[in-house]
Amino acid sequence: QKWAGNVEIHLKSSDWYVHNHEKDSNYDSVILHVVWEYDMPIFRKDNSEIPTLELKEYVALSDLHKYQSLVSHKSWIYCENEIQNVDEFIFKNWQERLFFERLERKSQLIFELAEDSNQDWESVLFCLLAKNFGLNTNGEMFYKVAKSIPFSVVRKESYSLESLEALLLGQANLLSHDFQDSSAKQLQKSYAYLTQKYQLHEKVAGTVEFFKHRPDNFPTIRLAQLANLYFHRKNLFSLVMNSNSVNELYQVFNVGVSHYWQTHYSFDKESSKKIKKLSKSFIDLLVINAIIPLRFAYARSQQKEITQELIDLAITITSEQNVIIEKFEVFGIRSKNVYESQALLELKKNYCDYKKCLDCAIGHFILKK
Repeated sequence: QKWAGNVEIHLKSSDWYVHNHEKDSNYDSVILHVVWEYDMPIFRKDNSEIPTLELKEYVALSDLHKYQSLVSHKSWIYCENEIQNVDEFIFKNWQERLFFERLERKSQLIFELAEDSNQDWESVLFCLLAKNFGLNTNGEMFYKVAKSIPFSVVRKESYSLESLEALLLGQANLLSHDFQDSSAKQLQKSYAYLTQKYQLHEKVAGTVEFFKHRPDNFPTIRLAQLANLYFHRKNLFSLVMNSNSVNELYQVFNVGVSHYWQTHYSFDKESSKKIKKLSKSFIDLLVINAIIPLRFAYARSQQKEITQELIDLAITITSEQNVIIEKFEVFGIRSKNVYESQALLELKKNYCDYKKCLDCAIGHFILKK
C-alpha cells in the first residue's frame, strides 16, 4: 500500500505534544513520525495512531559518540585534526566527485545562457568571459553589459576595435562624462552612432568599481582587453574548444589593449606606456572559471564524455592561492594544481560550511574508523 503525506521528525515522540502539533491542522496529513526515542504513542484526531520509526535501535551508540566527537570541536572545519589521515584511495575518489560537482553548479548558468541565446555558444562564451574579466568586484556589472549587447552586434562590429570598445565602455556607463581627450570624444561619437544603428537605448543600471583595484584591473582596462580579444580572435568559441593544452589557451588569450589604453588607465589622464597584456595568472582564472565549465556544459549538451580530458587540463594549471587553500595547507592538505584546489573549494563551501559531514566521504571514513 502506498501512502502520500508528510513525515515529521523529533528527538522524542512526546515532542509532538510539546510543540502543540495536535492543535495544528497542518499536521493532519502526517503519515510517519521519525524519532530517536519512542516514549509515547501519537494519535490523529480520528484516534488512529501515527506510525512511528524509532532510530536508536538502528544506530550503534559508538557511532553516535563518534559523530558527536567529530562535530563538537569545530575550529575551521570539523575534521581538521583527522583529514590528513583519511585513506588516500577514498580521498582521491572524493576529490574527483567534488571537482565535477563544482562543474555541475557552474554549468547551471551556462545552460541558462545557452537556452536564452537559442544555443548560440559564441554568445554564451562572450557573457562568461565578460563576467570573469570583471573579477569579483565588477563581474556582475560586466555580465549585464555583455547580456545587454546582442552577440549578433558583436559579430558585425568585430572588425572595428573602436566599435567594440565604444559598445562595452558605453554600456558600462563609462562614456557619459565631458571629456577633454579627443580619443574619448571619438568613442562617445561611435557609441552614439552604434546605439542608434542597433537600437541599444537601455544602458546597464549601476556603476563599475575602480576602488581598491590595481590599475591593471581597472574596469576600463579589462573592457579594453575584452574588446581587443574579440577584435583579434574571430570564432573564439572554436579556438577555445579546440585548444588541446593550457599553453594553446595562453596563445589564444595573448592580447593586450589598443594604442590609446597603452598610455592610459582612465580617460583624460595619461600614464607611462605599458602594453597591458593579459597575465598568465589572469588567463588561468579564465580557464578555471569560464573555459573548463563551458567545455563541460557543451560536452553534456552534445552527450559526449570528456571527463578525463577536463581532468588532464585542470592538472596542468597551478593551484589558486587563497585563504581557503592556504588554510587546508595548515592541516596537511596541499593542492598542486587546479584539479585539487577546485575540489577543496567545493568541499569547504558546500560541505564543511553546511555541516554536511554525513554526506561527505571524508566524514564517513572518520566515523567508520
